[in-house]
Amino acid sequence: MCTVSHFVKSKSKQLAYYVRFFLQHKVPYSELDLFFWDTMEEWAQVKKGKHLPYEKTEQVFWHVLHQIHYWPQRTLIEDPYLRGELETCLDCLESEGIYPMPLDCIGIRP
Repeated sequence: MCTVSHFVKSKSKQLAYYVRFFLQHKVPYSELDLFFWDTMEEWAQVKKGKHLPYEKTEQVFWHVLHQIHYWPQRTLIEDPYLRGELETCLDCLESEGIYPMPLDCIGIRP
């Protein structure tokens, strides 16, 4: 059975990959959206650790997932502030929390 920590750690690398490649026009939005829904389906299977406090990378992880699902494709690509925020979040996820968490990053579990 997968724990929250293990889930976030393994899915963070995949999330960073999909978002970075989407922003570089190497992955279509449809694949990014499919990744989102696959991740939600897998999250429903996680049973251990949902009562534990959030780790920094987990907050960033949920924040990025929310952003890619909330904003339309065009905004994700064209909004320079949003792109910068996403890049900062991805740096944090890829470094497993070594890079600082972006300001106003308030990701919560679904």
